[in-house]
Amino acid sequence: MKKIAVIEDNHDMRENIQEILELADYKVVTAANGKEGVELVKKELPDLIICDIMMPELDGYGVLYYLSKVPATSAIPFIFLTAKTERSDMRKGMNMGADDYIAKPFDEVELLEAVESRLKKRRMFLKVDEQANKWESFKSVAADFAQLEELKSKAVEKVYSKKEPIYNEGDSPKFLFHVIEGHVRNYKVTADAKELATGLYGPNDFFGYTELLTNQNYMEYSVAIEGAKLSLIPREEFELLLLSNKDISINFIKLLAGNIIDKENDLVNLAYNTVRKRVADALTKLYDKYKGKYADRVEISVSRDELASLVGTATESVIRILSEFKNDGYITSKGSLITIMQIDELRNYKY
Repeated sequence: MKKIAVIEDNHDMRENIQEILELADYKVVTAANGKEGVELVKKELPDLIICDIMMPELDGYGVLYYLSKVPATSAIPFIFLTAKTERSDMRKGMNMGADDYIAKPFDEVELLEAVESRLKKRRMFLKVDEQANKWESFKSVAADFAQLEELKSKAVEKVYSKKEPIYNEGDSPKFLFHVIEGHVRNYKVTADAKELATGLYGPNDFFGYTELLTNQNYMEYSVAIEGAKLSLIPREEFELLLLSNKDISINFIKLLAGNIIDKENDLVNLAYNTVRKRVADALTKLYDKYKGKYADRVEISVSRDELASLVGTATESVIRILSEFKNDGYITSKGSLITIMQIDELRNYKY
């Protein structure tokens, strides 16, 4: 049974909301003001919060602010409940991280639809996060493949310059690629000639295995970002190793499955996250890739066009948001070089 916290100072309104939700088979906990509401949420850890804005002790904005600073409560879906309908008030709440807005008066169906919608999206995110965590754990183990003598002895090393193509869409796959140094971006080109990133690879990552395992031509483009040194393992040797070593074969099948999980995660982000959140996530992903090679390095070499393809938005939007992040102190930048100053703020960016 899902638990919902209702924070509302009007006694009749609070009881009405509680009755509607309990009839819909939700467990409801309530608080009569913002200060009590914060303590209630920290204690009960509900699945969703419905909170009035105009309240004594602490208003709804304050409740959202305090709960967003607590790791255990920062990701709980938050619905504002208010008699105000001015656009500025709604925008303030959404900018602070509220997930939805219900204006009084409302009917029973409107309330229940808003609740179910937010709980459904939360379930989707939790499922993707769980899968992604398992995938990241496996990738750390998969890095050991680079040590296999069977692969190393047959591989050819090749250095690619900045923005040099590694392969094009439609090419026949001939190699399994392993990143030794640098970073690689895979992308697709839309009908209106815009690029959308489909993969980002750094040291110890493998790529190009999807087409080898599925026996089809490349469905995307691959290019070195700031330059890259790759190990090219011939297709024949890779296939022979898969046939002769069951453990490696199983692990590469898991890699393929993990790749699908990554794509699902990206689709969820594109569908539900704001552009600012997606830029923060892209910078976090780049940071993790770059620090893998340089333990204390936080400098990222990426053009605004490349970053836009990772985010899935226009270059102009990326430039504007980077400027805002720079003003907030999250990053500094010089040309195509971006330095991450506050990675925790970007990693936990909510809206």
